[in-house]
Amino acid sequence: MTYPFYPAPLVLLDLETTGAKPASDRITEIGLVQINAEGGGIASWSNLVNPCQPIPPFIQELTGIDNAMVADAPTFAQLADQVLEKLQGRVFVAHNARFDYTFLRNEFKRLGVTFRAKVLCTVQLSRKLYPDEFKHSLDALIARHGLQYHGERHRALTDAELIYQFLNAAVQDLGAACVHEAIDELIRPPALPPHIDEKIIDDLPDTAGVYIFYGENDEALFVGSNSNLRRRVLQHFGKHASAQDGQAAMLALALRRIDWIETSGDLGSALLERQLLSQLRPRFNPSTRGKVDQTQSVWEIVLPEPDCDGIDVPLQPKLIPLSEIANAKGDLFGPFRGAREAQNALNRIIKGQGLCRQILGLEKPRKGPTICPCSALSQGECRGACVGREPISMHNARLLSALSKHKLADWPYTGAIAIAEGPDWAQVLHVFDQWVYLGQVSARGELLDLLAGIYPAYDLDMAKLIRSEIKKHAVQLIV
Repeated sequence: MTYPFYPAPLVLLDLETTGAKPASDRITEIGLVQINAEGGGIASWSNLVNPCQPIPPFIQELTGIDNAMVADAPTFAQLADQVLEKLQGRVFVAHNARFDYTFLRNEFKRLGVTFRAKVLCTVQLSRKLYPDEFKHSLDALIARHGLQYHGERHRALTDAELIYQFLNAAVQDLGAACVHEAIDELIRPPALPPHIDEKIIDDLPDTAGVYIFYGENDEALFVGSNSNLRRRVLQHFGKHASAQDGQAAMLALALRRIDWIETSGDLGSALLERQLLSQLRPRFNPSTRGKVDQTQSVWEIVLPEPDCDGIDVPLQPKLIPLSEIANAKGDLFGPFRGAREAQNALNRIIKGQGLCRQILGLEKPRKGPTICPCSALSQGECRGACVGREPISMHNARLLSALSKHKLADWPYTGAIAIAEGPDWAQVLHVFDQWVYLGQVSARGELLDLLAGIYPAYDLDMAKLIRSEIKKHAVQLIV
């Protein structure tokens, strides 16, 4: 008996591919099961596909499909009309459906064909129908429902038929009405802001990356990142629809355009997000909202050469912009968000330690026949280094001790470093030096050109992010 899973016809589909990136990887096999509405019967079909590129060894081992098997298979272009006929007018059903859907859409797009469909993910369906279960992978469904298969696992038609068995099991367990209701809810179009076309949301990938919301005149409104771009963007609109978040509602009303950039993973997303926040200063991001364009600065303490006569020379702080760090001579303290923040920090140290502004070079000595004290001495806020009551060496030591908590961390490596991200067949190297993110390369041969370029300006938030990420990831030194 064929169960009426849904009043509309379905196509249950699985793909095997050369990798995980729909933009660059290609399909190696298609398997599908067509289910007509109201128990009208089923039809199965599968075909190997020549991807016109090598299949990585890891993928060959996983799927059992090697280069020799697809060498004489038709290309997707040769199968496109046949595949499109089998898909059109049906709800597109797959396990982790956005993966298969995005791969197929990209293949059609390369041929100048636009393919769109209502999409049902059976991972989400399993979560909705069986909320008490922890795992919802296809292997978990096999174990939970006793699903049977006769072909090889990780082959397209085998996995598509397992999806069919899962739908059968769900109807038997919970009833057709319950399954219908769950499918209805999952394929219902999302609530969107007035100026956003549903087609844009359909184009959003379920991969890691950064998204940018733009308003009128291409004003940057918001920048965010996530391991699943589509899901995260829709979360913004869910808040808007429920009217629980006034800020989200204001953002949705101002929104005119959505752009996004896919990345190799969460690290690439975090780094790119930080770069874009600094460049675009979007209005609705808490970290940039209401900020003026301040120049980040550091205090440089110039350490004088030892005096040949043994005379102590006072240390005097000098405010320099971040862009001059490479040429700085002496220890660096900071960074601070602008000259005012740096000056305020130094003022607190001076007052708390009873330091002398004259000795620090921040107050000019008054002219007179004798040594003139600084203005703070008479108020008891200076310990008298200006009139010889305190040795300069002691004054210097107290200054350095108070500044120590602000000391700019030294770069702990002898040169640039790289952190690898992504699978072996599509790995990228994120390159860092002196707490600055230089960019990413996909091959070691590109490193020399990257390192020979002009380094980006030091950014306080990027430096904090780099320090945090180095603690999480294995670091590869670059010679």
